[in-house]
Amino acid sequence: MTQTYDQARWKLNDLFPSADSREMETAFTELESKVSEFERQRPRLGPDLSTESFMALVGASEEITSLANRIMGFARLRFSEDTQDQEALGFTAKVDQIMADLQNRTLFFDLWWKELNDSDADRYMAEAGDFGYFLEEMRHFKPHTLSEPEEKIINIKDVTGSRAMITLYGLITNRYLFDLEIEGERKSITRGELMVYARHHDPELRAAAYRELYRVYGQDGPILGQMYQTVVRDWKNENVDLRHHSSPISVRNLQNDIPDQVVETLLEVCRGNAPLFQRFFKLKARWLEMDKLRRYDIYAPVAESDKTYDFNTATEMVLDSFAGFHPEFAGLAKRVFHDEHIDSEVRPGKSSGAFCASTVPELTPWVLLSYQGRASDVATLAHELGHAVHSMLAEHHNVFTFHSSLPLAENASTFGEMLLIDRLRAQDSDQAVRRDLLFRQVDDAYATIMRQAFFAQFERQAHDMISEGQTPDQVSEAYYKNLETQFGDAVCLSEEFKWEWVSIPHFYHAPFYVYAYAFGQLLVLSLYQQYQEEKEAFVPRYLEILAAGGSRSPIEILGDAGIDVHRAGFWQGGFNVIQDLIRQLEDIPVAKF
Repeated sequence: MTQTYDQARWKLNDLFPSADSREMETAFTELESKVSEFERQRPRLGPDLSTESFMALVGASEEITSLANRIMGFARLRFSEDTQDQEALGFTAKVDQIMADLQNRTLFFDLWWKELNDSDADRYMAEAGDFGYFLEEMRHFKPHTLSEPEEKIINIKDVTGSRAMITLYGLITNRYLFDLEIEGERKSITRGELMVYARHHDPELRAAAYRELYRVYGQDGPILGQMYQTVVRDWKNENVDLRHHSSPISVRNLQNDIPDQVVETLLEVCRGNAPLFQRFFKLKARWLEMDKLRRYDIYAPVAESDKTYDFNTATEMVLDSFAGFHPEFAGLAKRVFHDEHIDSEVRPGKSSGAFCASTVPELTPWVLLSYQGRASDVATLAHELGHAVHSMLAEHHNVFTFHSSLPLAENASTFGEMLLIDRLRAQDSDQAVRRDLLFRQVDDAYATIMRQAFFAQFERQAHDMISEGQTPDQVSEAYYKNLETQFGDAVCLSEEFKWEWVSIPHFYHAPFYVYAYAFGQLLVLSLYQQYQEEKEAFVPRYLEILAAGGSRSPIEILGDAGIDVHRAGFWQGGFNVIQDLIRQLEDIPVAKF
């Protein structure tokens, strides 16, 4: 019998039945017991600790982390279902407080490990097995680690400080509703529903959607901007002033285990290729019969198409495209549906955007999106299921090493989108379909590479400005100039876009996260080109990259695949692929089909 896929709310039973269940109460009791036992091992730490005892402590730490991840995973996912649910919010706050306390009680082991001399550390590392890279990474932070009392204070203050501010940002922005007139009827809709119209064929509806988006965010702009300033100051106070990282972005680079110079090279190459996308926007203006694109129009379709896909059709399309690459890709993606770990409904209060959350290696990841039937929603489904497949391919690793680093985390997700686009191209030889798909690919390349790279450059500037005492209005002016540099003379900007930055959750939740998207997309363009050239021979090599998870450094994983991310030429190779796509579009006569 053929399976039918319907939109639904996910189930969290594989974690816990509910926040007040007996199972949750038991988990808290067990966690407390494990932490207490771990604390009792502190007197044993010293140069004479046997490797067997050391590995037993690492194993105990893994057990504590796995159980804590299950509890925190439930709290986060339950809150994401409805950010306006006060019980979910209260439980999340409770969990945050408990976890901060438990983290402080186990902190002594991390500090002891970082302070070990190299010869003793090497002796233990020789027996570490799959825990090796995790332990190695911890020692990378030795120069930036504070005393135990200082580390404990930071953990405690984060609960009511920066993390509380980020939660408040989500509470405020996820309750926003937007008024838009659609076919003569004024509707009050969520952000996810509103942004469907950013890709609408009606130029006035596109403009109205964007104006409404930034009208609402702009009304709270000074408040959201002040919240951002607090997050940024906290980031600098802790990471630059106390931990002595060389710059705010260096913190993220070290967490990603990517050298500063590699990130700088990536961003320099992106800046140098801004004219490539400006050339694309001028071409798109001709297709849309406009003198110049407005910022409202950069994702506009070049044809009047409102084609939609029901959820079942979209799911089958994604799974078929995955199966065409490798059966295991599709089989793992199906697990997400089989285990009812996907939330695809559209609901007020639901967390905006889309994500894939992996809690522990042995559990299928959870995927959240608000599916509305557009082609972009199908691509989002492929993207998030790609994340899930990546996680499941690495599930043989331990809880510390199955997560890939951020720069590699966008690998399978973007690859999955490209598999979907290739499937759509192959099933329809119509010239108009080919044109639409080419436009879609370059649109997405802009959104994932150039937009994110300029976001990262803005973040660096904003962090510097805020440390100098500049205001949200001044930061808004800087953001607007960032857009002017990015678009050049190819796109007309309007005033409301100066508030776009307060609508980007990543700036608040994870400073400097965004360059990982550009890193991942350019990397995938290179890998996908190899796949096109080698086909079956490429598949096992690529699966090996994904199966590595976070068990080795990203530089080492990519180096084994023959990729040198230190070279500007490597990153330029990704832009060369995009340039070829634009050339293909330029070869198509600008005419109506």
